[in-house]
Order: sequence, then structure tokens, then C-alpha cells
Amino acid sequence: MQYDIRLSIQYEYDYPVGGGRHLVRVLPLNIAGVQRVVAASLAVTPAPAERSDFSDFFHNHVTSIALKKPHDELDVRMSARVMVNRPAPSLDVSPLLPVLGEELATVWSLAPDSPHHFTTSSDHAGIDEAITAYARASFPARRSVEAGSEALCNRINADFAYDTKATTVATSAADAFRLKRGVCQDFSHIMIAGLRGLGVPAGYVSGFLRTIPPPGKERLEGADAMHAWVRVWCGHESGWLEFDPTNGMRAGDDHITVGYGRDYSDVAPIVGIVKMTGGQAAKQSVDVVPVEG
Repeated sequence: MQYDIRLSIQYEYDYPVGGGRHLVRVLPLNIAGVQRVVAASLAVTPAPAERSDFSDFFHNHVTSIALKKPHDELDVRMSARVMVNRPAPSLDVSPLLPVLGEELATVWSLAPDSPHHFTTSSDHAGIDEAITAYARASFPARRSVEAGSEALCNRINADFAYDTKATTVATSAADAFRLKRGVCQDFSHIMIAGLRGLGVPAGYVSGFLRTIPPPGKERLEGADAMHAWVRVWCGHESGWLEFDPTNGMRAGDDHITVGYGRDYSDVAPIVGIVKMTGGQAAKQSVDVVPVEG
């Protein structure tokens, strides 16, 4: 599938801010055999006094900007054309949980995609006894890591309510688990925490998801959203596989990847500091439009 993607993140401040520095992670990735970026651009208003682009440890695209003049609005706009063609799921050759631990012990690499970076607690996805116990029920004896991960993904989709008002970007996996509600970020953190508690390496994926309107309804401009899902290391043969617990499915061609990390804090769309008094209001809109032909 080929998509045109447009993202707008806008901040309005109660009073002009004196300046600010921000890191922006919204540009899609090139991923061999999965995703190709045909073209992409990022525009910032007001124009930054300083701007640089680089890749972080996990090879995500980062744009660093500094604004030194007073401003009462900040507008970040990204546009891209991306082709996605994920390989179809193949035969499950992943090991059982005890064998996965043995395979993990033979991995000596500390490269960005090494499973060792995704085994311990992180800011939003701390290992929690209750979440670990919940995840363990998806791994009965003789069930493979891939099959158990898919079962956990589907259980989270069935057991938790989607509620945009229940949590914030600062909510931990443990808090969202107790609430039994949240959004894609929360469900991904719960799945990650549960798998890590069982010794299964799991990471966070940030990106976009094309939404399809209900039958008879027109697609609303700006109604798509940034999305989050989970990648799971399923052993030497299977490698990294991706699951979407919000929708109870594997990541498919409608999932467009922006970045990989241990949790949301590694791939937040925009973070930074500003010199300001008073409050601010933020709004975001996303369009993911299929391109025919």
C-alpha cells in the first residue's frame, strides 16, 4: 500500500514565550523489506533560529529546533508519501518460553535492535507483579512465544476499554492496568510490561494507522491519529514480530512506522522546554490517505 500522510501539531500559548528548544520525532522510517519513504518533509512555524537533523540510538529520525524570538504559537507540520508492504505471517518457529531465555543468553550484540535493550523496566513500562501474572495466563505449557504474544494481544483488546479521557501521556502501565482502560499507548505499555515480566523482550512502536470510517460515513479530514503498537522478539528464527493490542491484530500494511523505543518516552512526537508563563493548549490532526496506482 502507498499512503500520503499529513500531520499537524499546534501549540497555542496564553502569553508569548521567550524561546524554546524541542526534539521532534514524526518522520517515517525506511525499513528494508517493509516500508519505503518516497518523500518526506517537516516544516516549523515560526522558523527556528537553529535546526539540525540526526538519528538517535534506535535509528529514529530526530529534528532538533531552537526558537529564540518571542512567539505565541508553534506549528509543526509533516508530510510524507510512504509505501508499506509487510511480509505475510509465516510458519510459527518461535521457541517455548524457557528456550527463549536460552536463545537470549547467546545474543552478544548491543546494537540498537538487540533484544537485550528491551528486557527490563522502563519509565512507562515497569515490570509489575499483577501485569506479569495477567500475561502468564497467555502462555500455558507448550505454547510458543509467538502464539502466546498473539494471545496476550487479543486478551488486552478484549479486556480493556478504549477511553481517551482515562489516562494521560504520563500514565504508567501499572496505573492503566488497574484502570482497565486507556488508549493505544497504555495498551502497548501493558503488553510490553507483561512480556518483559516473563522474560520476553518487547518494545514500543510509534507510527500512524489508517482508519476506515463506518459504512455509509464519509472519511473526516484530520480524523486519523498517531498510533502505538508492540514489537516482540520471538527468538533467533522468528526475530521481531509486531502486534497491535488496541485492535487485537498483527501490524499490517495500514501500520506506518515512525520510530522504535523501549516505551513512549523514547519516541514522543515532540519534547522540549520553553520559557513561558501561563498555560498552553495543543491540538493534533493526522490524515493517512491511500494512493491508488
